[in-house]
Amino acid sequence: MKICIISFDYWNYDCHIVSKLREHAVEASHINMGAYKYRNFRERAFNACSKLLRGKNIKHVKRQEYVLESLAGLGHQDQILILNPHTLDRQTILAIKKFTNRLITYLYDNLDRFPVEGKLNLFDKIYSFEDRDVAAHGFEKITNYNYLNECPEPSQGATSDLFYITSYDRRRNKIVRKLAGRLASLDLKSKMVVVGKQIWKEKLRSMLFRPQHSCIELKNKPVYIDTVLEEYKNSKVIVDLMREGQEGLSFRIFEAMALEKKIITDNPRIKDYDFYDPQNILCINNDLSEIDNTFFETPYRPLADKIYKKYTLDYWVSQVFNLSNQQAKIALSTVH
Repeated sequence: MKICIISFDYWNYDCHIVSKLREHAVEASHINMGAYKYRNFRERAFNACSKLLRGKNIKHVKRQEYVLESLAGLGHQDQILILNPHTLDRQTILAIKKFTNRLITYLYDNLDRFPVEGKLNLFDKIYSFEDRDVAAHGFEKITNYNYLNECPEPSQGATSDLFYITSYDRRRNKIVRKLAGRLASLDLKSKMVVVGKQIWKEKLRSMLFRPQHSCIELKNKPVYIDTVLEEYKNSKVIVDLMREGQEGLSFRIFEAMALEKKIITDNPRIKDYDFYDPQNILCINNDLSEIDNTFFETPYRPLADKIYKKYTLDYWVSQVFNLSNQQAKIALSTVH
């Protein structure tokens, strides 16, 4: 079986799907649009002028040409999965469809953030992590996945109480500042990192109004996932704050599951999932009054094996790609 993944792999998650498929003897390929680079300075300068004068991003066009050229080299695929199709034009998706018997997509952002309704009729199957979109459009519900190997908490030797990393977002930044004050009042050791090109706005705010808490770090350059995972391992609790309008579960929830870390979140829908345990997951309101030392002092309660396996990448690929029952059994048996 030949399967191709097409995505803009911002956080280096999608490559794990390819690796897992290869473990199941699938001839899997990954076309990462983020890998496209300008050929030279002249091309970069031309695109800058095009965006400024014509409002047209030539790099967006070149990335789609790169996808089709790569597919032409790979040949016909039994299945193609496009992750978040907002990165592709309708005509490009139509061209991609000619290369496969089954074209599917997974929406791990909600349609309010990336409206792609005009392209969805091109797909044979649509998966979504967002309950409201599933209910409104008849998509098939599937969560994000746990791509990590299980790493029990006692083996990690955590020395920090809490860690959080987020991209710049006005709503979440406001909660981060409030959370920092609450944690300081409880004498808890924490570290929170805010990353993004617009981080200068947060730095300006702290200069004009009130300095940031010492536990908050502002960075304008990306923090790589390996560094993030080491911070998670060094902490007892991980924070997960939603984007506005989001209800689906982020990858952070599943990373915490593999690392046996507790979660503090403002997503009340997490209580609807079978892995929810109030000893492991604390849902907060705007005033953060739910946060106290007790949550940090009680140990993580490991999940039942049956529940844990349900959210692994092994199970995810067997569901999304309709792998045979035999392959699915093999997949589940390899999870330790």
